[in-house]
Amino acid sequence: MIIDGFVFAPLAVVLFASTGVFGLIMHPDQDFGAMFAAMFGITMIAAFTVLFAGNWLYHTAMESSRYRATLGKLAMGSIVTDLNGNRISFARANGRFFGKWISSAVFNIGYLVAAFTEKKQALHDILAGCLVIQK
Repeated sequence: MIIDGFVFAPLAVVLFASTGVFGLIMHPDQDFGAMFAAMFGITMIAAFTVLFAGNWLYHTAMESSRYRATLGKLAMGSIVTDLNGNRISFARANGRFFGKWISSAVFNIGYLVAAFTEKKQALHDILAGCLVIQK
């Protein structure tokens, strides 16, 4: 969802914009090119770690919370449930989150599976035993 992507966009901007700036402030007499390269590498590792962990926690915590949906799903009027319509556990939300990697593999074919299943479940929903339904 586009809305969910914007949740971490400000953090990504700050992390990427800070590349090299802190090094310049601390050591203004140093070679900017070398410092930029080093800080860029460190920032990329930090950004990947923070954004991955944040994305993982955001999706799993929101979908297993009383809201049962991310902000994007809430805006669309959808919720994530187990097969009986109950709130999913944090463990099941984890399975759904990491199952999206499998759904994304090979040209997102795991998402296309939803078009051919009775309950309109993508592959990651089938693997985690979840449904995305309209409220």
